[in-house]
Amino acid sequence: MKQPKQAVKAEVAAIASMNLSELRALWRERFGDPPTIRAADLIRRVLAWRIQADAYGGFDAATCKMLGSKQSSVIKTSPAAGMRLAREWQGMRYEVTVLESGIFYEGVKYGSLSEVARLITGIRWNGPRFFGLRESNKR
Repeated sequence: MKQPKQAVKAEVAAIASMNLSELRALWRERFGDPPTIRAADLIRRVLAWRIQADAYGGFDAATCKMLGSKQSSVIKTSPAAGMRLAREWQGMRYEVTVLESGIFYEGVKYGSLSEVARLITGIRWNGPRFFGLRESNKR
């Protein structure tokens, strides 16, 4: 007899080889009416997550609270060293690399994303917003 973890692992592994109709049948069997999504890969991912969440638990309370709040669409991300950020501005692509102590752009080290955004646009910008790490307040 398989251990519960092994059974979950086997079930999730089996999903990888299922076609769309098999995925929908499994969804119907486990969770009721399947989504109308036609992308088998997306259904595979969600189905695998739901099976694992049923077995091991889903999101923790803090994550559920964040996802349920109005602020969830304004997630702030801090760039980590080694991260590469890109932005298209007026038909040109601009790319920077985050360093431990600054930002590397076109062979030069800058102190902040805002410095680079100002260099690119010619006006003051919030650097994280310019590079897509924060949403604008306009809705």
